[in-house]
This record gives sequence, C-alpha cells and structure tokens, in this order.
Amino acid sequence: MPALLDVSVNRRPRLRVWLDLGLRSAWLGPLLTVLITFGGALVTGLLVAKAGLVVGIVFAGLPAVVIVTAIVYARPISGLYAAVGVSFFGPGLSRYVPAPTGLMLDGFLVLTLLVIALRWREGRYDATRLHNVFVFMALAWLGLTALQLANPLAPGPVAWFYAGRGTTFYVIQTAIVALLLIQRKAQLQRLIWIWLGLSFVGTLWGMKQLFIGLDGAEQAWLSVPGNLSTHVLFGKLRVFSFYSDAGQFGAAQGCVGIVGLILAVGPYPLKRRILYGLLGLAGVYGLLISGTRGAMAVPAAGGVTYLLLSRNIKMMVIGALAILALYSVLMFTSIGSGIYAVQRFRAGLKSGSDNNSLKVRHENQAKLKAWLAGNPLGGGIGSAGSWGKRFAPGTFLAELALDSWYVRLMAEYGRYGMWLYVLGLLAVLAGAARRMLAVKDRALQHTLLALLAGACGIAAASYGNQVLGQMPTSPFIYVSIAACYLGPYLDRETQDDALHGDKAA
Repeated sequence: MPALLDVSVNRRPRLRVWLDLGLRSAWLGPLLTVLITFGGALVTGLLVAKAGLVVGIVFAGLPAVVIVTAIVYARPISGLYAAVGVSFFGPGLSRYVPAPTGLMLDGFLVLTLLVIALRWREGRYDATRLHNVFVFMALAWLGLTALQLANPLAPGPVAWFYAGRGTTFYVIQTAIVALLLIQRKAQLQRLIWIWLGLSFVGTLWGMKQLFIGLDGAEQAWLSVPGNLSTHVLFGKLRVFSFYSDAGQFGAAQGCVGIVGLILAVGPYPLKRRILYGLLGLAGVYGLLISGTRGAMAVPAAGGVTYLLLSRNIKMMVIGALAILALYSVLMFTSIGSGIYAVQRFRAGLKSGSDNNSLKVRHENQAKLKAWLAGNPLGGGIGSAGSWGKRFAPGTFLAELALDSWYVRLMAEYGRYGMWLYVLGLLAVLAGAARRMLAVKDRALQHTLLALLAGACGIAAASYGNQVLGQMPTSPFIYVSIAACYLGPYLDRETQDDALHGDKAA
C-alpha cells in the first residue's frame, strides 16, 4: 500500500511539469492549433475524396452542431426561433447545395423536443398546456398517418417519412414545442419579428430576381421543364425568391401582408404600427410580383376573419366596402390593365370558358374521384405530387397534377381521410378563435387575432395551392395557432404584472 502511494505521489510532479511547460510555452498553443486545424482539414479532404462532398460538409459542421446543441439545451426556446428561421432557407439552399437542406427544420424540432424531454423533471413545463383540441386532433391525424403504412398501394416507408413531414410531423412537433416553450409575450413577439424580418428579406430577394435577374443556381432550377412552364408565363417571370416555388412565395407574402396590416391598426406604439404597416405592404408587393392568383385568397379570407372576429361594426362596414370596391375595380373596369400582376389577378377572379387553368383543375379532380371509387384508402403517403414522381414514378397519382393541398390529401389518404383533416382543421381554428376571444389584454388579443387571420387565409388558399404543408408557411402557421391556444396563459402574465405593479406602487 505505501508503495502504491509513493507511485501516485511521484507521478503528480511529472504531470505538473508537463502542464507548466504547456502553459508557460508561448509556442505550444499555436502549434496545437495548427496541428488540429491541419488534421481536421486533412480528414475532411479525405472524406470528400472518398465519400463525397455531403459527408465532408457534415464532418466539417460537427463543431457547429455541438455549439448549437449546447445553446438549445441552455435555452430551449432558441430551438423554436431557429426552426422558424431555417424554414425560410431550406428550400432555397437546395438549389445551391447538393444536400437535403430541408431536413434542417426537422433537426431543430427533434433536438428541441429531446431537450424538453431531458429537462422535464426540472419543472419548467406545464403539461396542461397540451390538453386542447389542437394537440388532440394532431395526435388523431398522426394515428391515421401511421395506419397508412399498411396501405398496399403506398410507395413504402421512405416515401412515408419524407412526405409525412409536411402532412403530419411538422404539425405535432411544432404544436408541442410552441405550446410548452412560449411562456412569455416577449417570446411570441420575438417569433413574430423573426418571421416578419425574414419575409421582408424574401421580398427583397424577389425584387432582385425581378429587376436584376436570376443567378446561376436559380436559372438552372428554372430550366427544369416543369418549373419553366409554370414560372415563365407569356415571357414574364413569376417571382419565387428563395422559396420552393412562386405559389408558396405568393401565399406566404400574402400572409405577411394581411398580418402586418392588421397589426398596423392595433393598440401599439406609433413607431411599431408604422413598421408593421411597411412590412405588411412589402408582403402585398411580394404577393403581386409572384403572379400567384390563388394566393389572393390569403388576404381575402384573412381580412374577412379579422372583420368578423374583431366585433367592431365600424371596421366591418369599412372593410366590407373596401373589399367590394377592390372587387368591382378588378371585375368591371380596366384600371391597371397595363400591369402584368393586375392582369393575372383580374383573370383569377373570372371563371368559365376563359379560365383554362380552372377547367384543367376540375378535370383532374374528376379523374381523381373516379380513381378513388376503386381505391377508397387513397394511394398512400408519398404517392402523389412531387413525392410521387420521386418514389412512385409513372403511377396514376404521380402523373396527375394536384395543385390543391386538400386534393393531394384526398389522393393520399382517401376521401374520408381528407374530410377528417378538413373537419379537424376547422375544429382547431374554431378552438383557437374561442381562446383568442377570451383574452382580456387588448394588445395581446389583437396580436393573436392577426395571427389567426393569417392562418385562416392560408387554410383558404390551400384549396388552390399546396401551401399549408410547405416551408416556411406551415411551421409559423402552427406556431400562430398554438399562440392562440396559449392566449389565456399569456394573459395571466399581464394580470400578474398589473398586480405586482399595484403592490409596488
């Protein structure tokens, strides 16, 4: 035993000598830095040479992953901020980087959920926040999506995973994360600013495409036959910015427009209202240059939602007159006929023999209904649209043009599945409206009303385009709905502040 003690005692001085040498030597720190950097670069280069660029990028990004994980663990709400942020750039980055950049959103949501699970015992989270229609309907839809794995027509589990992200996984993940992590009004406000700010960047990038031109990656994407025929009409570019396509860009910008303009008339400081108004007008401009006629439903349905739920008779009359005046100008006059965007939207309001696009949609829906008569369960997750072309090329659903979000759901889930989704969505929006109307803080209620109006607008526009299941619209819409369900909880913050203020006084 003494000998062992002697050995341990003798080793400590040697260790201290080496540590002292390292700390006192001015050359050792820089040398280690050079060696580590050179070694990391060498390993990254070998990985790129042997396994490809994607593997090399993943290895080089490991330090960033460690840092991000540490930040999210220390402050879980930052994971939700990041999820909303990266949802903007995932589709656009895929044009420049040969990697599944869209999975960044999935990564942040899963990471944040893991952090919540690991820190649950700390007592930070209130499980009663999850006891609402939003979560219940999301879980029911998740169950139906899981059952679709057994659909004999389904392309397989890989297609189920990729396509199920937009239809199901984002809903339940974002709902749980937002309901548990948004605990202060300041956090909700920060999310709104992130969304508005990045949307404004999207408008600026769209203006760059319109007035300066497309870069090489955007031109390569546009050169794909399907993209070219839908984004260049009569020699005019339908602007898509860094979004997945012009339809998504137009609907997302329309949502920013109606939300921003509603916030601009809210009970806030003048400077904030002016900023809201400018961002809202930028969103309206983005909608116009996208040339997406179906996106007109976003400000229309959102505006109607605001007028009905605001319970302000004066605003309802003024709003109704404004909508009637705009409709009359587009339908019965030639004002603005020299502007291509106005021509597109004027044509979108007309139906019948002169609207070939609408006729084609109705024909495709008739074909789908005939096919569903013999396949009531649908074709399975990932069998329709762009995912169908990837995982089930040449099949009926993969080759059938399905512009509507709800028609795509009908194709994959069957008619009954689609109606379950629609009824569930209506129940969720009705529950959100009820929670919002129960809020007593006027400023908070107005904010929630603006978010709900945007959500209703997107739900309406999804009849003409597949916008509800795509980034960056879907994550923030689910955050908006969750915020309405959190209204009574956030309202208590106002009451507590008032109580503490009275005591302090």
